[in-house]
Amino acid sequence: MQAEQIEIAQFLSAHPPFDDLPEDALNNLAQQVEVAYFRAGSDILNYGDDISDLYVIRSGSVESYRRNGDLYNRMDEGGIFGQMGLLMNRKVRFPVKAMEDTLVYCISVELFSDYCDKFEPFADYFEADGNVRLHQAVVEQADSNDLTTAKLKVLLHRDVVTVSTTASVQEVAALMTQESVSSVLVTDANKPLSDDPEEDDGQVVGIITDRDIRTKVVAQGQSLAIAAEQVMSTNLTLLDANDYVFEAVLAMLRDNLHHLPVLHKRRPIGVISLSDILRYESQSSLLLVRGILAQQSVEDLTHYARQLPSVFVRMVNEDANSHMIGTAMAVIGRTFKQRLLALAEEKLGPPPIPYCFIALGSMARDEQLIVTDQDNAIILDDSFDEAQHDEYFQALADFVCDGLAACGYSYCEGEIMASFKKWRLTRSQWRDTFASWIAEPKPQALLHCSIFFDLDGVWGKTKWADALKSFIAKEAKANRRFLANIASNARNRTPPLGFFKGFVLEHDGEHKRSINLKRRGTAPLTDVVRVHALAVSSRKQNSFERLEDIIEAKLLPEGKAQDLRDALEYIAMTRIRHQAWQIEQGEAPDNHLDPHLLSPFEQRNLKEAFAILEKAQSFLKFRYQNGAGLK
Repeated sequence: MQAEQIEIAQFLSAHPPFDDLPEDALNNLAQQVEVAYFRAGSDILNYGDDISDLYVIRSGSVESYRRNGDLYNRMDEGGIFGQMGLLMNRKVRFPVKAMEDTLVYCISVELFSDYCDKFEPFADYFEADGNVRLHQAVVEQADSNDLTTAKLKVLLHRDVVTVSTTASVQEVAALMTQESVSSVLVTDANKPLSDDPEEDDGQVVGIITDRDIRTKVVAQGQSLAIAAEQVMSTNLTLLDANDYVFEAVLAMLRDNLHHLPVLHKRRPIGVISLSDILRYESQSSLLLVRGILAQQSVEDLTHYARQLPSVFVRMVNEDANSHMIGTAMAVIGRTFKQRLLALAEEKLGPPPIPYCFIALGSMARDEQLIVTDQDNAIILDDSFDEAQHDEYFQALADFVCDGLAACGYSYCEGEIMASFKKWRLTRSQWRDTFASWIAEPKPQALLHCSIFFDLDGVWGKTKWADALKSFIAKEAKANRRFLANIASNARNRTPPLGFFKGFVLEHDGEHKRSINLKRRGTAPLTDVVRVHALAVSSRKQNSFERLEDIIEAKLLPEGKAQDLRDALEYIAMTRIRHQAWQIEQGEAPDNHLDPHLLSPFEQRNLKEAFAILEKAQSFLKFRYQNGAGLK
């Protein structure tokens, strides 16, 4: 070796992880290192740029930053940076700037990956404990998107303005003018808080906006002396101050709202408007929802739905996490259903009795992706009479299900659709059905539970769906035998790992040498989370939100729920990026991934996520077998 290369080898041998390399490997590395120099104040790495090297600081110092500009880390001689960019997708995750004149050694990604494969201590330095590394990968991904970290409370810049139910409209208008606001919340100090925080909104009983006064009072020639409670809008969508900005975006788009009351500890603290949201709204593609509501026919909706793949790809490319993408896609799917139901009622006339159209499965959980079928059903009022009413609801269900299929939501192969009569039941019949599934958990019943226990009302009497969710939560928690059986059922779909923790691939068929990331990854993880959620009587639908209830209940050993969250996020994002890549390549997206297309880092992370699933399934057997361990 030349003198310079000897000096490089000596320097590297004094710093981890290079100090654990065999001498010949260290010398080989020293011969392939490139040297770069950066002046003080110069940018070394810029966010989003391609990255092809690992950097080792020979002399000088650098600072790295988060995407929002916050300081992330300071490093000097022997410090290493760039590994997270290589880990994620070979894009710079943390910008780096030289704080003084700095000399760095550059190690190519090919050499870096080769050494990680060949030398376990070297790889362990960068990977640390598998669960810790996976968590770090997920955190770095989330850090790159402001919407996933910004809370609603950052949008509140003034105190809430409220009026009582008895205030006159003239008094309300005067207060709005005085305070320079476009809305006020209406509160009732005499309204008690319910013991169940999920069933009561506290003192907030309504909202009055400029538009309410214009359309409900002035345009109709009403007296300005009428009380606020006669003018206010009462069908409120409420969010907590600690909810995320993106959740407010989706709520406004879903319900076509311009104002959103914000609560803290169930008391009103402010109102955010659409203009407040737009300052943070970076996913403009979600405005597709408004376009759906404007379409006038099934043909229009079918044409409009062609934009959906590009919407999905844009969200992926803008670094949204799986929760945001799943929620956005579910909101879009619900909106297609809502518009189809409105068109159906326009065609068929008003429904003869009240009903609730419900979404099931991934749409109900806010975990829907671009590859999905339709799972839905109808809750009918108990006054339903088959001879008088069934023809109407059969026609309505056929209209909606056929329309969804035309818009890209394929028919359910398992026939879980409202167009099948057995899934149009009265409120009492649904309660009896769920009660029988829980009381007699036979194989077919358990299969239905994995679909129907994730439900959400999308049209009509949506509170009926909420009531069913409450019923399920109470009944399931009280039945140990049912929990043991559903836990056993959740172990049926095992992760694709062999005895030596290598990937187990499909051996034949169209998708041989691939992994089905849904069937062997996200679906069994969702099943595991659902079991624990039922055990703690959680009423949440989304898997990440269910995990919050599981953590609060301290059901799992410390850290295990976080491991489940990280594993679900990593596998889901691997699946999402795979589908986005297929769309960009002009291919039909699917859930089948050849893991050898991933980088060595991504393969290790994916194996670790599958290993977490494997352990979680084993824990189900320990905790729920024959009701053991249940409280």
